[in-house]
Amino acid sequence: MSLSKLKAPKGANRRKVRVGRGQASGLGKTAGRGGKGQKARTGNMHFEGFEGGQMPLQRRLPKFGFHNVFRRELEEVQVADLEGLSGTVDAAVLEASGLIRGNRDGVVVLGQAELKAALTVKVNRVTAGARAAIEKAGGKVELVPAPVTMYQKAKAAKKAEQAK
Repeated sequence: MSLSKLKAPKGANRRKVRVGRGQASGLGKTAGRGGKGQKARTGNMHFEGFEGGQMPLQRRLPKFGFHNVFRRELEEVQVADLEGLSGTVDAAVLEASGLIRGNRDGVVVLGQAELKAALTVKVNRVTAGARAAIEKAGGKVELVPAPVTMYQKAKAAKKAEQAK
């Protein structure tokens, strides 16, 4: 026995019944749907959640929650984690060192730990405690500006045009 000689057992593969193909087929005229009524009509009861005309559950229950499409999720890095790094620290350096994954909208530095090395940290946001710790060690913090959306660009252009 080999894979090339395998075949389905007799009667396993049946032809699809084509309903509504004339009286001789045995399923002509009403095509097996009986006579009249909602179930006999096309375009009814074929969608998810249909409850026979009763108000469906997903419409009866109260809606709640909100998803902000403009939310920016930032990767978090603790000041203590910056200890082993040197020079300029930005998102690329943090990703290479394995401190962040690089799949979010930016980086925020948190914490109040002590730093020994002077670092230049280029991130999107820094807490007051983290900024104090970095500057106390002789380093400095540079904030990366948030990316400007097309809407913001258009709004600024419109405002500049109105000012003229």
